[in-house]
Amino acid sequence: MALPSDPAVGWLNPNSVVGAVVLGVLAFALSFIVALLIRRGTRRIQQHLTDVTALGFVSAFAQLLTYLFGFVLYAHLIPELRAFGTALLAGVSVISVVVGVAAQNTLGNLVAGFWLVLSGTIRVGDAIHLASSVGAFDATVRLISLGNTVLVDQQGHEVVVPNSLIMASAITRIKRSEEHTSELQSPNC
Repeated sequence: MALPSDPAVGWLNPNSVVGAVVLGVLAFALSFIVALLIRRGTRRIQQHLTDVTALGFVSAFAQLLTYLFGFVLYAHLIPELRAFGTALLAGVSVISVVVGVAAQNTLGNLVAGFWLVLSGTIRVGDAIHLASSVGAFDATVRLISLGNTVLVDQQGHEVVVPNSLIMASAITRIKRSEEHTSELQSPNC
């Protein structure tokens, strides 16, 4: 049991400014370490998978949740932040409407990204023809992330397309990536 004169108690006291800063640094460091472990685990798992599309997407989402959890943990430990959160409870409905309207495109891209990964409509390495409201072109899928998909056109240029635009576009799969062609062929049906 720590004595009141123990210096470690002052450094971790959430009621003091120094304690709040130290706890904030510890929460961030813990979140950073967990996110780093997620990235390393992703790289190890990636070597054994043929379809890395979902893995990269889930890894980025897990890292985002890790930092969010770290912030929530920090806010819960600091009494002033807890009291501040309680005072804002009355205005949460107004704030949520404003944030929802402001983040409508971002949330739409996130949901579209989940659907792209889960449905397998396109995968990393697929050659596609994308016909959208902004034009039509042939490209190869390089990356599907939380908010957008990176395509490489025939000239080698990277084209970053929001996931919601891809979901609203006509996609013609020209060629499934080599890693996935065996999945599409069924043995002697």
